[in-house]
Amino acid sequence: MYNNKIKLSNGVLVPQLGLGTWFITGDDAKNAVKNAISLGYRHIDTAEAYGNEYEVGLGIKESGIKREDIFIQTKLHAEVKSYEAAKVEIEDSLRKLGVSYIDLMIIHSPQPWANFRDGNHYEKGNLEAWRALSEYYKAGKIRAIGVSNFEIVDLLNIINNSDVKPMVNQILTHIGNTNFELIDYCKKHDIVVEAYSPIAHGALLNNKVVKEMALKYNVSIAKLCIRYTLQLGLISLPKTANYEHMKENSDVDFEISDSDMKLLCDINKIDSYGDANVFPCYAKQM
Repeated sequence: MYNNKIKLSNGVLVPQLGLGTWFITGDDAKNAVKNAISLGYRHIDTAEAYGNEYEVGLGIKESGIKREDIFIQTKLHAEVKSYEAAKVEIEDSLRKLGVSYIDLMIIHSPQPWANFRDGNHYEKGNLEAWRALSEYYKAGKIRAIGVSNFEIVDLLNIINNSDVKPMVNQILTHIGNTNFELIDYCKKHDIVVEAYSPIAHGALLNNKVVKEMALKYNVSIAKLCIRYTLQLGLISLPKTANYEHMKENSDVDFEISDSDMKLLCDINKIDSYGDANVFPCYAKQM
């Protein structure tokens, strides 16, 4: 099991490889979490929008591993853009997860999903949601706070108007879709980047360069994709409910050469149900 950890700006350590649980619900979510923990995963990513916080919490409880040994991350509904509503939702996440504290909680999107990337940045609403997260952070109910899908302009809004800056920005990142400008900006401001969908929803399976490189390293395409994000210094969150895939995804303790990393970084844009497609679908699920 790959077990490296990344230190956030406030000193909190985060397992660099985690389990994503998007679109995994009910008993499937509970069992996926239990299986992942049995394999050595110690970072579980969920969200209010996924509708599985309760089951994720059950999976953690039934795993037999101490709560403090599991890093639990969840996300505030993208639609929540007020201080009072955010407080209600934070309490709801604590209740559904069945925990006294959350390790990391983030704003899921700068825009409500139905308006994702509509040109508006909802500055006031995001500051209100951030104020609630900051309050719970200072009270010790959340160990670290951050954002997701935030562009530089959205990050600046928080950085310039709050005494607590984001510790994490979770963004879509995979071979063929790596926003180096945003990643570099985050690193400059000591904001750790998390990569969701590192395997690109299967869109990389037929890419010639990726296939040939995976053969060269004698690994699966999934392993190569995950390793790519890890070597960029990102936290990687591959999503699966399949035990064998979880096991395979955790065995990524190999090294991609500098020259091969450059080849992967230079691969042309690959659509992985990218921003224009995935989020309208996501909004319909909610």
